[in-house]
Order: sequence, then C-alpha cells, then structure tokens
Amino acid sequence: MRRHRIMGLLGALTLAAGVLAGPAAAAGSPAAGPAAAGPPAAADATAAGPGAEGPLPPAEFGTDWHDPLTAAPPVERPETRSCEVILAEAQFRDFTPYRGTYAPPAGCGRSGWAKAVLRLDGKVEGRQYDRLGNLTLGGVEILRTSTPQPSPDGITWSVEKDVTRYSDLLGRPQPVEMLIGNVVNDTYTGVIDVKVTLTLYTADRHHRAPDTPDRVLPLTTPAVTTPRNTERLLAEVYATGSGGGCEEYWYMTVPDAAPYSCKAPDGPHREVRISVDGRLAGLAAPFPTVWTGGWSNPFLWYVTPGPRAFDVQPIVYDLTPYAALLNDGREHRVEVSVSGVPAGQAGWSTPVNLLLWQDHGRQVVTGALTRHEEGAPTGSSRWTPAAPGGEHRLDTDGGHRLTVAGYLDTSHGRVTTTVTRAVSHTSAHRWTDGENRDALTASWTDEESVTHGAATTRTARTYTMDGETTLGTGDRLRTVLSLGDRADTVTLRGGRQTGRSLLDHRYTGDATYTANVPRDQRHAVGTSTERYRLYGTDAGAGCYDRTVSTAQGTVTEDRFRC
Repeated sequence: MRRHRIMGLLGALTLAAGVLAGPAAAAGSPAAGPAAAGPPAAADATAAGPGAEGPLPPAEFGTDWHDPLTAAPPVERPETRSCEVILAEAQFRDFTPYRGTYAPPAGCGRSGWAKAVLRLDGKVEGRQYDRLGNLTLGGVEILRTSTPQPSPDGITWSVEKDVTRYSDLLGRPQPVEMLIGNVVNDTYTGVIDVKVTLTLYTADRHHRAPDTPDRVLPLTTPAVTTPRNTERLLAEVYATGSGGGCEEYWYMTVPDAAPYSCKAPDGPHREVRISVDGRLAGLAAPFPTVWTGGWSNPFLWYVTPGPRAFDVQPIVYDLTPYAALLNDGREHRVEVSVSGVPAGQAGWSTPVNLLLWQDHGRQVVTGALTRHEEGAPTGSSRWTPAAPGGEHRLDTDGGHRLTVAGYLDTSHGRVTTTVTRAVSHTSAHRWTDGENRDALTASWTDEESVTHGAATTRTARTYTMDGETTLGTGDRLRTVLSLGDRADTVTLRGGRQTGRSLLDHRYTGDATYTANVPRDQRHAVGTSTERYRLYGTDAGAGCYDRTVSTAQGTVTEDRFRC
C-alpha cells in the first residue's frame, strides 16, 4: 500500500498547502469546551438513556449510517436569560469565504456573561472528502474544525464550544469570516451546508461571570504592541499539520534514507515553539489529530470521529513572565515555529491569539524576566532496514524542557510567575516494502507547571496512538487503531491542593473494505468504541462517563456510567 496512493485518495484533506496562512483558513485544517453532537440523548432509540443499546447492525455498510456524534459532553449552560444570534450561515462549494458582521444581541447586555456558547450545525450528502475550516471574529480565530465524510443519503452533525474567554470581542460589532475550503464537481458532490450560532447567557447571583481577558488580540503579524498595564498574558495557538501533504501525517514521516512515501530529514519528532523577540518563550507537544479520512480508512470515522477532530483545541502558553518586557510600550515580535518540519516546507497552520488581563489600578506595570533555563533539545530517529521479506523499523525519541520566571509590580503587590514545561515523544514505526503493512506505536507527553503568586496549576498530558493498516488478498484493506487523549490537572494554593480534574478520552476502531473499486463494491465492515471520562473539578457533578459503540454505521451502545 502506497500511502500517497491510498491514504491520499481516501482520507487526505485535499487543500493547497498555503491556504491556511490567512485569517480565514481551510485545510486539507484557556479551557475550550469539547466537541459535541447534540444533547447526550439522541432522538432515536439508539441513545434512549443510560446503558441504551441499539438495533442489530447490518452485515456491512450501506448507503446511509447514523449521524456523526461524539461521547464528549455538551457545553454546560446556565439556567439564566439568554440571547442567540447567527454568526455565519453558508454553503461551501469552493474556497470562497463567508463574510458577515456580528452585532451583539439586544437584551443580554454588552459584557459580564455567565457563559457564551458557539454551536455549529452542518449537513452534507453525496461524496466528499473531510475538510478543515475555521471561523474568525474580529480577526481572532475562535473555532477550528474538520468535517465528517458524508453518506450518499446525507448526514447532519453539530459541534459546541465554550467561547466565554472571548467575551472582550462579543460586546461590540465585529467582522465575521468563515471558510471550509471545498471542491465540488461531478465526482465530489457534497456541498457543506453550515449554520453557526452564538448564545450569550446572562449572569446572576447563582451563575457568576468568570474572569475573562480584558483584551483578545489576533497576532496577524509577528509584530505586536501590548497595553502597558498587562498583568497576565496567555497565547493560544491553533496548530494543525494539514494541507494534503505529508505533514498531515507528521507522526509517520521518516528520514530521507528510509524507503517510505512520506519524508522529513529529521523524522517525525515535532514541537510547537513560541518565541518573544527571538528567544524561546514556550514549547508544547502537538496533538496528533487524526482527521475523518485518516489511516487510509474513512469507515473508522463515519459515526465517531477521533479525539478533537471536530473541535481542534489550541495550545495555550503562559507568557506572563515576559509581560514586563512587553509592557515597555515598544513593538515586539511574537513568533511560532514547528520544529522538525523540513526547511521551506509548508503544511502547518499556527494562528495565534493573545489573551491579556490588565491592572486597572495602574497605567504602567513594571517588572523583570528573572529566569530562563532551557535544556538542550534531544532526539533521534534510528532506521533499521528490513531483512528479505521483513519489516523496516524507525525508532524515534525526542524531548525538551524550558523554565521561565518573572515578576510584576502590580497595584496589588509584587506577583511572581514561574512556568516550567517539558515535552517528550517516543515512537516505533514498522512497514514493509511497498507499505502493504504500515504500523505505528507512539506516545507524547507534555507536562506543565505554572505558579502565579500563591497559586500553582500542574497539568500532565499524554497522547497515544497504536495502529496498523494492511492491504491483503483481494485488495482488502484493514485498519486497527487506538487513540488516547489524557490529562491530569491539579491546582494548589499555598502548597495545599484545591482542585483536581482527570480526563481520559479513548477511541478504538477496526474497519475493513475492498480498496480501488467503486463505492458500492467495497463491502465494508467496521466497529468503533469511544469512551470519554472526566472526573473532578471540571466535570459538572464531579463525574462524566459516556461510551458510544458502533458497527457498520449503526450505534450499538450509548452508555452513561455517572
């Protein structure tokens, strides 16, 4: 199996590599709400309630299947007065963006909301690739999403996201731009029809307005001048490897010497780095998103997408140690790069938003950067050539660590912020000549500690991928894959634990079909199970646990355990 032949035809996000550079991007793509597909209980008997089991699945995929859904929880909404407004409504046939104007809805004020919820409702039918798109408000990207691949009879799906942290933008009129780049012709007939709404929920004594940034700025160029009284500064980066080329599958790339269809001189290790005036200010492990045609097998994803595929979550960096430097009133440069990408090669999109909190008791906040300790980046890729009739193997590891600290003399005293972040990656990639067997076992860790005054937040993130695709007799292509997205977050004050949240989001799938034949001759079968567990402070009642299982496009289980 040649990856460029099969994965490219069946799953690649087929867009030009440079499309995502602008504020309205499409590609072949501080606590964001997870993607959702409507309320926990679907409208049919397959999700009637806790422990519900659906009908017997068909022997193979037909021309219709269950609408896409995820096990992730919908965004919690307060029971307060609300106002809804349409942000965008469009049919995407090509690369023409939707452009409109947002006006705050009357009746819910201009600030101080308890919650702001964005919802995308989409529909598509016929034949179409998965597509990546985004929505910007006032130039700030507030949603990056990918689309499911449709059935001939058509599907509908939805995505919800908590956008309360963008409240600074929501209180005044803003230009809106949205693009889901698409190609429609006699073969690929699916027109992507979407409607995006924003609902604002007023605050009351039972539902207080959260602490949100005073300013949200899009970083359209590296040059930026921030308010001189900034006392907290975050940067969020919607980093995606995409564009239809090999960086869409960056975790599978191999050095030039190895015989494989996707190359990168240094192998698959990637880091997303942010710098201030040319000096490293933050680093992170990119999330290995698998889009809804990934791993050569769209039948894995027709009903349950992989983690984060519908709601691409930004990487968040705490840049507060650099606030004193940026508060001097001069222009500074904030830049993002992806290490490991071949020089001059496109394939990554990294739009940046700056989130700033201001000290309203001072016009200028001064301080200093007091510590910058960077460990030397480590990493290697070791290729073991295949013996006759055997497998090639590429073993990769990499890591990096950074600690920065600084203080600010605010109107409420001196506040010191220390940020430590360490990333690591290990993987074993095995394939045969011709790539008729292609397998990867990989894990990434991203551990972060932020101490701001007396409060400390520690987050340990782990991402996993373990899969194999084989092309066998009769061109039967089979993919078996498991994915994991886990995070353990602990908050402390004065050294005493005040909160903890544990996220464990897992996907497993096994699908087989006949490749290189018309759609109605594929005789596809496939099962999938997605389980989303969230415990602790971030989980409403303290516990959320949902499992969704499918077979041949039918939901066979929709179970709640909390």
